Amino acid sequence: MTKTDVLAIGVVGVIALALVPFLYPRLETGQLWHDVIGVDVSGHQGDIDWPSLAASGVAFAYIKASQGDDFRDRYFQKNWYGARTAGVPRGAYHYFTRCRPGADQAANFIRSVPREAGVLPPAVDAEHMGRCPREQSVADVRGELLVFMDLVEAHYGKRPVVYVTAEFNRAYLGGSFDNESFWIPSLFRPPSIRKNRWLFWQFHHRGRRPGIRGPVDLNAFRGTADDLVAMLR
Repeated sequence: MTKTDVLAIGVVGVIALALVPFLYPRLETGQLWHDVIGVDVSGHQGDIDWPSLAASGVAFAYIKASQGDDFRDRYFQKNWYGARTAGVPRGAYHYFTRCRPGADQAANFIRSVPREAGVLPPAVDAEHMGRCPREQSVADVRGELLVFMDLVEAHYGKRPVVYVTAEFNRAYLGGSFDNESFWIPSLFRPPSIRKNRWLFWQFHHRGRRPGIRGPVDLNAFRGTADDLVAMLR
């Protein structure tokens, strides 16, 4: 390889790196495998223009409602009813922490989310691996997560879907939860964990959609549009 070849390769590499911030938001690999694409949102997205988002073809939305035993997303009610008015099928999710008992977190979620027909199953985001204030983490993370799920299922009549990262799954759920349904984050490629049990695949964390200023998480549903409608029932 000549010096000219090396220089040319270097120039191409620099150009490719420069284009990454422009190309990545538009690289939506989930659509290579699945047709039903939705978003998940929280207060980080600010005010959402739900009619514009619905018109873009978004098939569903998961909306953050609560976190821990006392935090409630201040945009939840606005997003919950905005999505319904715009005709976007939606579900609510809770960010689970290792710092508080599952029963207390379930109570917070139940206080935050109305019980109504025609919505997606609730979801619990199990990814928190950080430190707890004053190191007050619960003794049995897996057990507390199950308590949360059981109480939420009893209230809403639908078993929660578990959003779980590979790290959390390895640390707390390995060898268990074999009959649960999952929502797995995995950039670019379909999930490599819980391969036979995932329903939703979060394939992008900086996607773009009309009606949302800034980046948004994109998710693929493992099924058809009719299958999604069946979940609403």
